[in-house]
Amino acid sequence: MRSILAQFMANRYARVKAENPGKGRRYWHLCVLQEFWGSNPTKPSPGENTAEAPSESVLDALTSDDDPYDEILSDVVGGIVIRTDFSDEEAWKVFSSKLKEAEEELSGGGEQPAEAPAEAGASTDATDVDMEDGNESDDSEEAAEGKFKLVKVVNPTLPEEQVILKDISNLRALRLFNDVDIRPCPLVPSGSKRISPPNRLVDFAGWQEIYSGVTLWIYDVRSNVDQSVRLVSAEGDVYGTATGDSWRARVSHIPDLQLNMSFENLKINFDGLDRWDYPERKRNLEEADVLVS
Repeated sequence: MRSILAQFMANRYARVKAENPGKGRRYWHLCVLQEFWGSNPTKPSPGENTAEAPSESVLDALTSDDDPYDEILSDVVGGIVIRTDFSDEEAWKVFSSKLKEAEEELSGGGEQPAEAPAEAGASTDATDVDMEDGNESDDSEEAAEGKFKLVKVVNPTLPEEQVILKDISNLRALRLFNDVDIRPCPLVPSGSKRISPPNRLVDFAGWQEIYSGVTLWIYDVRSNVDQSVRLVSAEGDVYGTATGDSWRARVSHIPDLQLNMSFENLKINFDGLDRWDYPERKRNLEEADVLVS
């Protein structure tokens, strides 16, 4: 966590917890973040990116509490496919079958990862993947032994669970399943102006709200037709892009792409161009200042 935010939280976290009993760590962090954005924060200093990290004692106090979604994520080393549309069970079954096929092909074939689509600089498709070999990291070896999943499906069956995820935005998904932080926003290109009005997901006083955690793949109403999902970005790319931006990836590409992102440090970009899904960005920007309990 960025030092300036950690110190801000350290002075308010206990009070926010007391005022919001029965919630969880991510919600409490978001409550404090609301206060941070409302405090007229100072702009990042020139040396902010090399600033000293917060102390372990401060981080422990802020991150030791449980969150309702921690259990879902406990066996994931890569990402989760979140079902947010429940209107077409047959389409979902077809999607799940294709995801499983891609999982089996990746875990059993030993082939080189597929090349990325030209427009994205990466490849994409989805399924519950238990890795079997091919990586030196501890996480990938444990995934190979079946202890963890590269991609896990979140498909609630109870109506009260489905209503939480139904038609949620990328930003809402990030706030439920990832941990929030801030960073200095990307550099403003020469000759360009800062966005107006400011928005925390792009640039607010030189800062940008970002998230970290598992990769999010969102199955929505469009997925019923095109068998693709939204791959969500946890932070902006070049200046003007936003945290929560997404692009659509076909189900067959999810395991390969997740493998490369998790263990080969693959980054999704468009060679400096803004080709993200604008309607989803607009939705996120409109929801940025709204905290859902």
